Amino acid sequence: MTPRKEAGVSEARVIPLHADGAGGRARWRLDGASRPAADASDAGEQGPPPTADPEGPEWEDALVNALAFLRRRLSGDYAVDEFGFDADLTDNLLLPALRPLYEKWFRVETIGMHHVPDEGGALVVANHSGTLPLDSLMASVALHDDHPAQRHLRMLGADLMFRLPVMGPLARKQGSTLACSPDAERLLSSGELVGVWPEGFKGIGKPFRDRYKLQRFGRGGFVSAALRTGVPIIPCAIVGAEEIYPKIGDLKPLARLFGAPYFPVTPLFPLLGPLGLIPLPSKWYIEFGEPIRTDTIGAAEADDPMTVFNLTDQVRETIQHTLYRLLSQRRNAFLG
Repeated sequence: MTPRKEAGVSEARVIPLHADGAGGRARWRLDGASRPAADASDAGEQGPPPTADPEGPEWEDALVNALAFLRRRLSGDYAVDEFGFDADLTDNLLLPALRPLYEKWFRVETIGMHHVPDEGGALVVANHSGTLPLDSLMASVALHDDHPAQRHLRMLGADLMFRLPVMGPLARKQGSTLACSPDAERLLSSGELVGVWPEGFKGIGKPFRDRYKLQRFGRGGFVSAALRTGVPIIPCAIVGAEEIYPKIGDLKPLARLFGAPYFPVTPLFPLLGPLGLIPLPSKWYIEFGEPIRTDTIGAAEADDPMTVFNLTDQVRETIQHTLYRLLSQRRNAFLG
């Protein structure tokens, strides 16, 4: 590694560990010996040279990426926007931590991803469920990993989430911000993909007997934000989250003690203690519906209660019907 200084900043020219055959460099093995490709005279005696993987083992790439990430964190070579969003930390630490849940545990399948634009502002509106808000996290993984443009979902959350000691700062770094119209409009105007769960705690905290029945969508503040910025509204239906923590009771005295909207009782929690916090491995489907345009309505209609109510009801009914359709096609909550 040869240091190079420009304008008082020390940078490093990294010599690659591996190179393809065109570069004329040998590939270093774990045993410390280099094995250059055999020439034509050796081919007859030694046989054809072994075929090498031009990209190298995956664990080596992962190690290189991890060391590069660590170097950026130590040197401060990363950016954080005005909302606290840290794209470098999200892509290299937070999303990889959620990916095993997404791919292996919940086995999430996405539908209608082509309805989400590759660029520009858009508002994703989804149903909320599951006792703990894992559905919002899985939606963020889906839009990054399964969308061609690998978009980051800037989620709007309740004030309680940002008051939590560890989860609050991490939510900020992942791109979440307070669910208020000014923040939502600033994000949408700057071309961000914003996610909102209008049911709030009424959705994730509802009893298991009311699963997949949408609760009230608030006062339609998300519709007003979309109308003022002229961005499309994308209805999103999430099936599978209702079964991860079936809520069969609520210990209200403990909820008041902790300042929480509810203290859930599930078949496994608090009976099994911390083990009861492991979500059940339900099969998930996330469907993104056809965008609802708002630029044809006009920003002036954002202050018209009837327009806001009608559009809010349209979004809610679209999500509810999509949930019913997905449920009718599902054979089993855990097998899909």
